[in-house]
Amino acid sequence: MSSREDILQNIRRNTRVRYEKPDLSDLEHEALTYEDKVAQFSEVIKIVGGQAVVLQKGEDVNELIKKIYPEARRIASVVSEVQTESGVQAITCGTFHPDDVEKSGDLDGTDLAIVDGRVGVCENGAVWLQQDVEQRAVYFISEALVILLDRKNLVNNMHEAYKRIDTGEYGYGVFVSGPSKTADIEQALVMGAHGARSVTVILL
Repeated sequence: MSSREDILQNIRRNTRVRYEKPDLSDLEHEALTYEDKVAQFSEVIKIVGGQAVVLQKGEDVNELIKKIYPEARRIASVVSEVQTESGVQAITCGTFHPDDVEKSGDLDGTDLAIVDGRVGVCENGAVWLQQDVEQRAVYFISEALVILLDRKNLVNNMHEAYKRIDTGEYGYGVFVSGPSKTADIEQALVMGAHGARSVTVILL
């Protein structure tokens, strides 16, 4: 049993009063919805510092990635293939798989990581990344992040998103909304402090 499970078990054993989860149905009925999810998501992710690009029918996703990040040389790819309007496309522009390295520190110097997005949220531009590899540092240590997301998996708000997320076999997932940023030091905005300096979501 992991230390995480030890802690959770201790909490469960020592919890004397249990409360039912609150009924959020009234809030869900008032939650924001959007007619054009692609346009809304694209607009919001731009506001938070990222960008969304719609893959056009017949367009090669590998060529699109190379066009957006022409300087990227060391490219980690979690994804082997994607389903597009034109059919299945293999992801061939990656130069290695994150789990090919022995330890997470070996991922330092990764120019670009190509990862699989599960759910995109239109109200805040966040994308749910479910851990698909052992070396989850790849989601944060790379200089740039390309998230491949089926546009059918765009949802209006976080209420809808939470009903659809999972943590998979590794038990971990994270919402990413644009590049990493902080303004804690002297109120000066710094990009890439805790993660990627650049985030592009390609809507398939």
